[in-house]
Amino acid sequence: MPKRIPGTHFARNLIERRTLIIQLVKRDFQQRYIGSAAGWIWGLVHPLVLLGSYVFVFGIILQTKLGATEVTQNYPMWLFAGMLPWLLFSETVQRSAGCLIEQSNLITKTVFPAEIVPVSIFLSSLISHLLAVSIVVVGAALFLHRISPLLVMLPVVMLLIGLLAVGVGWVAAALQVYLRDTAQVLAVILTLWFWATPILVPKDKFPPWATAVLHANPLSYVVDTYRDLLLGHSVSAGDLGSTAAFAIVAFVCGGLIFRYMKRGFADVL
Repeated sequence: MPKRIPGTHFARNLIERRTLIIQLVKRDFQQRYIGSAAGWIWGLVHPLVLLGSYVFVFGIILQTKLGATEVTQNYPMWLFAGMLPWLLFSETVQRSAGCLIEQSNLITKTVFPAEIVPVSIFLSSLISHLLAVSIVVVGAALFLHRISPLLVMLPVVMLLIGLLAVGVGWVAAALQVYLRDTAQVLAVILTLWFWATPILVPKDKFPPWATAVLHANPLSYVVDTYRDLLLGHSVSAGDLGSTAAFAIVAFVCGGLIFRYMKRGFADVL
């Protein structure tokens, strides 16, 4: 009987999972725009329409002013750069909530690694996100006359957003299997979470009692880091470190919770 080479099974399993993720990403991205004449362009239209709406309300009507410490005084660019990480995070988490139920046939009838489904959702959302980021980079070059040298660090921050989003998404997906109201509760939480994040208005506009909320909000650090990377020339080590800490904790805790609750998926689904 031939000897099994150490690590061969692990390597084969890793390759199989990578192949599955690629297939899921392709299918998810195609299904989102199937039958649509504009196709993937809608992935750019939606954030641009949101941007225009927010700029009209907060920039023109309410005349929101940015503090001197902000990375730029151009409100539309400041807002767009802050919106992008939130949209990537919230879309991944919200869509992850129902992903296991949508893939119930695979989970119950085959040996299927259910934990890769939220990962594929994040990667699929990342495609549209990269297109939107390219618009911010071009806008910064045209309107601010700058291209941040810190863009080389952007993949690292995207990875951290992925760890954070997938970690939270694992918990939401697992809970949705047992508690079908989870997706509705999650929508409410994400709405409150959005307004507790300095996306539309800078931190200095928040009341003093909200300071603790901002410090406890991981997206607060993510948004600031993204703005620095896309529009600035320096990044706060504190913001980057806090983002990494929250992301790693969310990913590890979410993975442990998912692994524990996964045992009963086949019986419930």
